[in-house]
Amino acid sequence: MSQRQYEPIPPQRVAFLGLGVMGYPMAGHLKRAGHAVTVYNRTSAKAEQWAGEYAQAGAAASASAPTPRQAAHDADIVFACVGNDDDLRSVVLGEHGALAGMKPGTVFVDHTTASAAVARELHAAAGARGLHFVDAPVSGGQAGAVNGALTVMCGGEPEVFARVQPVIMAYARACTLIGAPGAGQLAKMVNQISIAGLVQGLSEAIAFGQAAGLDMKLVLDVIGKGAAQSWQMDNRGTTMIEDRFDFGFAVDWMRKDLGLCLDEAKRNGASLPVTALVDQFYGDVQRMGGARWDTSSLIRRLRKS
Repeated sequence: MSQRQYEPIPPQRVAFLGLGVMGYPMAGHLKRAGHAVTVYNRTSAKAEQWAGEYAQAGAAASASAPTPRQAAHDADIVFACVGNDDDLRSVVLGEHGALAGMKPGTVFVDHTTASAAVARELHAAAGARGLHFVDAPVSGGQAGAVNGALTVMCGGEPEVFARVQPVIMAYARACTLIGAPGAGQLAKMVNQISIAGLVQGLSEAIAFGQAAGLDMKLVLDVIGKGAAQSWQMDNRGTTMIEDRFDFGFAVDWMRKDLGLCLDEAKRNGASLPVTALVDQFYGDVQRMGGARWDTSSLIRRLRKS
């Protein structure tokens, strides 16, 4: 794990709900930055593991809690990074949800990639309790979370964003307020739409070059210095050539995200023909057994053997 330098800010009492491949290191960065962190995870053993692992990371306390409500008790900021809209509602709402345990004025920051509709719903639910809600989906994948180099897109009120942005920077290289509640989730959809088309284009380009008998590592090295350059080419081109996909952002997760994009497009009238087609292609990859392969596995559909 890389060593990250933290800007000095007043220590906060924070809760972090959801310790998957993203949330686990993100919560760790908060602890290393000097904040007292209480974690919750649906599988309690994972939360206990985190609390033990980070017990000596910084002077502040680390602990685990059995429910989101108990984790959020006395927190200044509550963070979450879970799977989808329903998972998010389950940790936010209800008798054992975080909102029930949060003191007035506390901010809930949601890093889940979810719908803009649920972001607005939970913003309203928080407001009714005298609380605040910021939707803050991230881009950068597991490596970005581990290295503290995520890009965070936020929706919410400016004064609330100003309170949480310095704390978020413990695991981010950029954290930007995009607009009103839900705007962060809409920006993440723009991000995923862009990636879907890029990965399919790169897949077709590599498969074409291989069919033509070209040395594709050499070709990518050359065209990567020109207009064709992209993050996907720089970070996934070689592994696509080598047919390696046992890492990175899973196809299942991408299909969930593209489903959110397509649902939102139905509401706002946007046309997403390429996104809809690539979503179908990812369905083909799932049927090939690639549900947990990296999204660059789109090229598998194009290979003759």
